[in-house]
Amino acid sequence: MPMPRQPKPTPAELELLRTLWQLGPSTVKQVHEAQQRERPELAYANVLRLMQIMHGKGLLKRDERQRSHVYAVAQAQRSLQSRLLDDLIHKAFSGSGKALVMAALRSDKVSDAERAEIQQFLEDTRDE
Repeated sequence: MPMPRQPKPTPAELELLRTLWQLGPSTVKQVHEAQQRERPELAYANVLRLMQIMHGKGLLKRDERQRSHVYAVAQAQRSLQSRLLDDLIHKAFSGSGKALVMAALRSDKVSDAERAEIQQFLEDTRDE
């Protein structure tokens, strides 16, 4: 029996997941306050609705033992990122991890400090 496909988060859901990865298990109010620092116009009701949808999709777990429900991510950050990266490599780079890395390194999104860190990583792992 094949494993059920895990849902892929939308950009708004990814933003909310990043907040929860940073905060840990949190109430809607805590997530709303954290996200308002970046987006002051964000309404509490929007955060609540999105978290309810994400719970329904299986992206979040909800602890209902307290009056204010506490939400937590259902999948670890590294695990979800790996799954999304695998999907990106398959769809956009014909399954080539090398093509993805080369495209990333050609972009202006990688700073000189990040390039140095990547170079150090490659040197450190060369002998492994």
